[in-house]
Amino acid sequence: MKTVPTPEWFALYEQKKEGLHAPTDFNHYFSATEICERKLFHLNLGDLAFPTGQIIVRDPLVYLQRDAQPYFTTIPPGKYPLSILVMEVEEDHFRYVAFRLKVTSNQAVTHYEALLGHENLSDFEEGEYFGFNVDAGLATIVDEQTKEAYCAFEQQWLAAHPGGNIYDDYLAAEFKKSYEEHPQYQRPGGDWINFAIPDTDLTIPMIQSGYGDGTYPVYFGYDAANDVCEIIVQFVDIELTFEDEDEDKA
Repeated sequence: MKTVPTPEWFALYEQKKEGLHAPTDFNHYFSATEICERKLFHLNLGDLAFPTGQIIVRDPLVYLQRDAQPYFTTIPPGKYPLSILVMEVEEDHFRYVAFRLKVTSNQAVTHYEALLGHENLSDFEEGEYFGFNVDAGLATIVDEQTKEAYCAFEQQWLAAHPGGNIYDDYLAAEFKKSYEEHPQYQRPGGDWINFAIPDTDLTIPMIQSGYGDGTYPVYFGYDAANDVCEIIVQFVDIELTFEDEDEDKA
């Protein structure tokens, strides 16, 4: 069941909101061809269905469970395009910087961190973020209904394969197939899939999480009318990662 934020929580949220503003200019990220002398590319994964408009971002192999809570901010039910921002760190060596779900064609004028509605904001300081945890090197963005469908599939698969590992014994082949069909910006084992959940019309993307395990922020982008126009899952702050490193090399 979705947690409903309390009036007291919302009051504190309004006080802290500016500190939850994204420090990154995502409009620049998703339009630039190069930042900090690293080339940028865009990989389109197609449209994703969001039947309820309730958004969940998780590590799909570890934390996408039936009790996973959606963010308190929602989007209109519908299908929306998903794209990955790819960075060439070295020649033919790529990292996934972020991925974006584009809810409308409008440009965002601000981005605020996505929250569940029960975070402890009392001690939150500007420059910090809550984020989501990754322990299997992957991230996904799904609708509440997609989460339920995938959890049901996973439960059925595990029941039919006692002692099995759903990644090693099933999904790894899907990642390898993804590489074989779309090798650009992927390692031979595969770095992303948009997995069609059996017996449904829903898909779940699973995407390499930048530098692997860790905690990563998620942001809702708002347009000039203060409507949600995009959702950003960020893995790499390019300037923070490379400006100091490049200065040290100079």
